Amino acid sequence: MECRVLSIQSHVVRGYVGNKSATFPLQVLGFEVDSINSVQFSNHTGYAHWKGQVLTAEELNVLYDGIKLNHVNHYDYVLTGYSRDMSFLETVVDIVAELKKANPSLVYVCDPVMGDHGAMYVPEMLLPVYRDKVVPVANILTPNQFEAELLTGRKMKTEKDAVEIMDLLHKMGPETVVLTSTDLPSKLGDQYLVVLGSQRIVKPDGTSSSQKIRMDIPKVDAVFVGTGDLFAAMLLAWTHHHPKDLKAACEKTVSLMHHVIKRTITYANEIAGPGKKPTPSQLELRMVQSKADIEDPALVVQATVL
Repeated sequence: MECRVLSIQSHVVRGYVGNKSATFPLQVLGFEVDSINSVQFSNHTGYAHWKGQVLTAEELNVLYDGIKLNHVNHYDYVLTGYSRDMSFLETVVDIVAELKKANPSLVYVCDPVMGDHGAMYVPEMLLPVYRDKVVPVANILTPNQFEAELLTGRKMKTEKDAVEIMDLLHKMGPETVVLTSTDLPSKLGDQYLVVLGSQRIVKPDGTSSSQKIRMDIPKVDAVFVGTGDLFAAMLLAWTHHHPKDLKAACEKTVSLMHHVIKRTITYANEIAGPGKKPTPSQLELRMVQSKADIEDPALVVQATVL
């Protein structure tokens, strides 16, 4: 059976972010990807200049109606990322609800992009929409620490806090939660970033168990754009292949991220030249060059089961 993903994310002409970050790797791994571009920009907004158009909630509905009229609105997955418009986000929720009615086993993978390091970069009115409408219909959620804190109203200072926050998020809806980056101290030192994950598995008798994992990932001293979108897409792919083994899915996802980022920073530093800081265009993810890693990532990070 082929597996079909509806991906509603941004599109850039140049570079890799949103759908450009998610589509190619998912296709390489054998998924059919139907893309709706929430924005169409010349490039990501980290460049000095950018131009483009934004899709409205009405235009999103028009596109979805076209798919529906042709009776091709059957999906196995929905994937969403950055959105800064309230009515657009609410329309996404309506579409997900309708698709789940048609296919109750549909999995919705949501990256609730709201901000980082204590600052929101979307309008604050989006928080209640995410918390009360989006998260309850999501199956897999990939917030960073700040977003998880916003959604639960709890602060994360220790690993115990993080575990409690993930359990609160499970209660809100998603069976799988991965905290894609945290400020928690790593046992390996300050050159490492801590990622945590939790998967709740309901057994046939109705009782549930959960697998919780922790990963310590080497930090890279550069700002990349599109990595969060790639992470969510690859977590979709590898949880599909390892539905009851979050440890294996996260090890493959994080290892691939490591390979892509390493290839990107090596290339960017080479092009920029000695002692020069790479530009946003030089730091665009080396996606096509990473095709072999996407297909079969060599494991470089091991997860610990908590």
